[in-house]
Amino acid sequence: MFKKILIANRGEIACRVIRTARRIGIRTVAVYSDADADALHRRMADESVHIGPPAAAESYLRIDRILEACRKTGAEAVHPGYGFLSEKAGFAEALAHAGIAFIGPGAQAIAAMGDKIESKKLAKAAGVSTVPGHLGVIPDADSAVGIARAIGYPVMIKASAGGGGKGMRIARNDPETREGFRSASNEARSSFADDRVFLEKYIEEPRHIEIQVLGDAHGHVIHLGERECSIQRRHQKVIEEAPSPFIDAATRAAMGAQAVALAKAVDYRSAGTVEFIVDRQRNFYFLEINTRLQVEHPVTELVTGLDLVEWMIRIAAGERLTLQQSEIRLEGSAIEARIYAEDPLRSFLPSVGRLTRYLPPEGDGIRVDSGVFEGAEISIYYDPMIAKLIAYGGSRREATRRLGEALNAFCVRGLSHNVAFLAAVLRKERFAAGRLSTDFIAEEFPLGFTGVEITPEAMDEAIVVAAAAQRILAECEARISGQLAGHGRVVPEEWTVCIGEAQHRVAATREDGAIAVTDAQGRRRVVASPWQPGEPLFRGTIDTTPVTFQLDRDGLGFRLTRDGASLGVKVLPPRAAELLSQMPAKAAPDLSRFLLSPMPGLLVSIAVDEGEEVKAGEELAVVEAMKMENVLRAERDGTVAKLRAKPGDSLAVDQVILEFS
Repeated sequence: MFKKILIANRGEIACRVIRTARRIGIRTVAVYSDADADALHRRMADESVHIGPPAAAESYLRIDRILEACRKTGAEAVHPGYGFLSEKAGFAEALAHAGIAFIGPGAQAIAAMGDKIESKKLAKAAGVSTVPGHLGVIPDADSAVGIARAIGYPVMIKASAGGGGKGMRIARNDPETREGFRSASNEARSSFADDRVFLEKYIEEPRHIEIQVLGDAHGHVIHLGERECSIQRRHQKVIEEAPSPFIDAATRAAMGAQAVALAKAVDYRSAGTVEFIVDRQRNFYFLEINTRLQVEHPVTELVTGLDLVEWMIRIAAGERLTLQQSEIRLEGSAIEARIYAEDPLRSFLPSVGRLTRYLPPEGDGIRVDSGVFEGAEISIYYDPMIAKLIAYGGSRREATRRLGEALNAFCVRGLSHNVAFLAAVLRKERFAAGRLSTDFIAEEFPLGFTGVEITPEAMDEAIVVAAAAQRILAECEARISGQLAGHGRVVPEEWTVCIGEAQHRVAATREDGAIAVTDAQGRRRVVASPWQPGEPLFRGTIDTTPVTFQLDRDGLGFRLTRDGASLGVKVLPPRAAELLSQMPAKAAPDLSRFLLSPMPGLLVSIAVDEGEEVKAGEELAVVEAMKMENVLRAERDGTVAKLRAKPGDSLAVDQVILEFS
């Protein structure tokens, strides 16, 4: 067994590998860029080596610097995590030439299966079902249109070296094919230094289901069942689970057999994932094989009881895979939600900034894999993932309930995040019924995510909690020493809870260590909670019923959040509430004449000139953030009066790009 390994990655996966290595007695080496000088993975490792500037191309993708870090520290093996160099055959070859073990499959298997075009050819040869498509390299947009017409719309445009949703587009007509070809090629070049794309038939109402495989260097390969990864946005997985609520035992066995056959065909050694697209009749078609650990691997670990990282290390050290296929059992259900720094209310655009508060949830069946801490920074240079929240239960229903409760208790402050959106997904009837597809988000949120409407029950509880929180706050203020002479220390009992234009008169009185809240109709509820002002989580009971809200000060009032719904509440003395209701509403500034950058990023191109007339829907500019291209379009007809930025500029959020007359 190795004595020391280097992790050629960052963030939560680097921390994840370090935890397993530490448990089995292996010392670890972290590598870090300038942007990650204070990162958690560097703090957790036994040693760390600086490898360059923030840009991945100058640090985490530099094979020479990873090799130098190995030589400097004496690391005997390298775990690549996922992304970066994890599926680069040249990296595995370079390590082999240096006498350093690669904790992953051999370079030959990576080369064979890491290229999506070649992997489909190999899959066909191995007798694996594949999606109809054109596997040759497509030279230009005109060729892409001709091929798409031959296959039949809709088609999927994919980067050959792609992954993580980058370099992927769905096209339903010729114009979409031309634009998709251009964007997919550009993203592929930026993310993978390889702009090749291919086309295949897009399966309607598809489910994305993958099979986890393990193979050793002695020819033994098994599968660990499936993961359902159908809930995706922009082809990037958002929620994953194991097992799938759709796959039956016969389909699982058939998919598993094909996955094992393909792995054996390329002499696969390590953990890998064979991805399939599945239609409504449970017909399945090979998509690709990921020759690395997957982001969603924790759900498989929880239902099988196996540590995939440990098995990757043991296999790389030459140990035999002692598990037999007949021993693999999927017990219970596990669901993973990816917590991203992004703004769901602004088309999920990436968010950057510092985590001013970070309090991950705890509890039975809850696991959090993260690479951040309170005070850490989410930068523009890397993936915007904050954490992976995984819930396990004896049934899918229990796992869903636990995940929902954990989302309610997951406190992230300082930047925008998608916790409310994830909670909204869990509340959908289709999710509870397991009727999933890769179109789930598009169909359930056809106008995008516009927030969640609070339920009447939650509204009622929010009023009670807000009144109790105001009572606690008033008591704390009354105890402050050094107050001005004449300041009364009597805590008011009469309050008005203001929500929008609605006002609710209540009384909040202290009673035996709890707070009794009585409304205008005389209904009385008793709130018990250890909450103190400044804490972002209000946990307690209302008449013995457990209640949890995220609670923040918001000007004169509070903002309460639960189950994805957010509510602004002001709790004021009755006279102050009357005066507030008489104040005129403040009009928002008119920004319709400006094209604003919806995110921090790089202005790649501007498609119009000053004085040019544009039509609604016409492309105006392209902004790249976190290696994803975002096309900005005109919302209405107009004339460009002035360009306020130029290609190559680094943009801040809401920075003006151009102005209309």
